[in-house]
Amino acid sequence: MGFLDTLLGRTKPVQPKLVTLDAGAGFKPTGSGSVCFRPVEGRSFSDMQKDVQELLNSSSHAEGGLPVEVTKDDYGFTWLVSSRMSDELEALVTDLHAVNSSLVDNGFGPQLLCTLVAFSDEQERRLALIYLYKRGAFYPFAPLSGERRNNALELEIKGVIGDDLKWEPDLARWFPVWGAPGL
Repeated sequence: MGFLDTLLGRTKPVQPKLVTLDAGAGFKPTGSGSVCFRPVEGRSFSDMQKDVQELLNSSSHAEGGLPVEVTKDDYGFTWLVSSRMSDELEALVTDLHAVNSSLVDNGFGPQLLCTLVAFSDEQERRLALIYLYKRGAFYPFAPLSGERRNNALELEIKGVIGDDLKWEPDLARWFPVWGAPGL
């Protein structure tokens, strides 16, 4: 199963060529990714979140990885961050998919905001491929210092990857995720 198949839970592979991200633009995975969701009050939600965190921690620990980190942002969203070795992209995506699936399977799919996987290049530029769960589409986000973004790089990345991903067509929905954990 490929990168996006795992993230989206597809059973029939659509083979995205993320190698073009490296070859065409020089970006490599950092090993970090996160899922952003709006928390819900109640025991069933907190139990589900605890179970997912324990599952990912045990999987990561068995493979020598770092524990899952849970943080809250200034807007009240929760970010569950998974960190792996940079060459373990498939394991990272599997972790993120487990979070998405658990939320959906337990009736909390509407709480999902986005999932991101972080990349960087030799010039230490940061880039995230962000999946908007409710839209079923991706967009690139290239933050700069001072809450600015590199729009030219974002469009370049979209061009490099091309039709290997389903892109969000409305650029107004390419919202910035300033200070996103995992990025």
